[in-house]
Amino acid sequence: MSKLRTTVMGRKTSLKRKENVMNSPQRKRSCHEQIKAELLRVASDKEIGYHSFKDLVEIHSIRASLLSWYAKSKRQLPWRRMAVTESDLNKRAYAVWVSEIMLQQTQVATVINYYNKWMQRWPTLQDLAKATLEEVNEMWSGLGYYSRGRRLHEGAQKVLSEFKSEMPKSAEELQKLLPGVGRYTAAAIASITFGQVTGVVDGNVIRVLCRTRAIGADSTSPAVTEALWMLANILVDPVKPGDFNQAMMELGATVCTPKAPLCSECPVQAHCRAYQRVKKEQESISKRLLGNTTSKLSSTSDIEECGSAGGCPLCLPDKESWDSDLGVRNFPRKPTKKPPRTERTLTCVVMRKRVNDDTEEYFLVQRPNFGLLAGMWEFPSILLEAELTEKKQKHLIFDRLTELMGSSVTEANLQRMGEVVHIFSHIHQTYHVYGSSLVDATADAVKQEETEHPSFRWVPEAEFHQSAVSTAMKKVFRMFKHSSRNEKLFDKGKKQKHGPEKNGEEQKGRKHKAPKDSGGRQLSVDNFFRPAVKEPL
Repeated sequence: MSKLRTTVMGRKTSLKRKENVMNSPQRKRSCHEQIKAELLRVASDKEIGYHSFKDLVEIHSIRASLLSWYAKSKRQLPWRRMAVTESDLNKRAYAVWVSEIMLQQTQVATVINYYNKWMQRWPTLQDLAKATLEEVNEMWSGLGYYSRGRRLHEGAQKVLSEFKSEMPKSAEELQKLLPGVGRYTAAAIASITFGQVTGVVDGNVIRVLCRTRAIGADSTSPAVTEALWMLANILVDPVKPGDFNQAMMELGATVCTPKAPLCSECPVQAHCRAYQRVKKEQESISKRLLGNTTSKLSSTSDIEECGSAGGCPLCLPDKESWDSDLGVRNFPRKPTKKPPRTERTLTCVVMRKRVNDDTEEYFLVQRPNFGLLAGMWEFPSILLEAELTEKKQKHLIFDRLTELMGSSVTEANLQRMGEVVHIFSHIHQTYHVYGSSLVDATADAVKQEETEHPSFRWVPEAEFHQSAVSTAMKKVFRMFKHSSRNEKLFDKGKKQKHGPEKNGEEQKGRKHKAPKDSGGRQLSVDNFFRPAVKEPL
């Protein structure tokens, strides 16, 4: 027994020693030596040497200037506070992970409120893993790119079940093992949380690096992408990698901005090749205006330039690509975006009032747990494959509502409300919005419906806004509520309920009975939705 205890204790000590080595000064020095070796290799490469960092003096200057600026000027953000104050590495990694996923394609000002609510509800990875996908979608509602929340939830469950709640600690493991964690997110978590000496490359860092090293080629091309990661790994501070990476991102977000860069406030202005080129051009113009004779300007004509004879893979495509009006904004060169594809969808807002309390309710259907907006709730919708007249659109909506709700629906009660346009990442979506009202419902009927049909539900307005519905559906609902036409729907519904008018005229509009085997249930999700559309990562 004593021997066994000694063996176990020895293994624990070994694991502890291994963890300490990960963040030891010796390891950081080793990483620094590797970076230095890479630096020497790049310096000897004449083709891209101009676009790299050639000496340690310049690198040390950039690091010191940037870290000093960051310490004084950084924004106070909730995830940064947690990364500093939280002693538990797993909790710290989780906090950074959530922030990095939320910040993908989303501005900081928007994320802060979502982040605070998220961390208040699920303060630990274990709490998130126990949540349902619907709860996650509800919390994510309005933030966009809903697959991010779903993958974060899946990742938390995986860490809990497969790794015993222990987060992977290296960028390589994070990227390999966690769903939705790419190269950048993995590097950010590893450097900020665990002190791994690795650079990061996001949109802000791309802009900083492209301007400081005058990289004008398409920043999304594989060659440029790899060059940027190489530069980020060369520059990263081996002692404070997390702070340095955050400083690079902060610089791009607040100073080296896309449209109005504040070059006069930039801490690394002296090392910026884009800025040097602008100054050289300005001095050249001034010399020409002064006759190029008595100029006492501090000449920058001897600044270094790329020596490649038009074959450099990182330069601007050609000399004519430079736009003097843009200045440093010539870098990075933006790729031509593909126009979003155009889609049109029929959607119908169906409402009713409860008999007992006169509450207005709205009918929602749940999307399948895959593809675009997976698991989200929406008004009954049908993707249009071709142009249809309003009459044919009504027929199509009516058939779909009949399939879902049975014979309580009448086509005469359908009314066109207008159109709503919403831009998804790669889809220009136009919703042709219709409205309809049904007869009153009792509380018992509502309870029975919720039990028998989990794939759809009736919700009051307050619950609609708290449900996992997309921004597009909120736009549809807002348009419906502000339309003067919706007031007529209940009048029509009451007429349908109480029968023909006194003159004996029959109700207009065709009625359908639900298929015998359907019982008013949703028959086929496949017939309702188009095949899954892959959402951006």
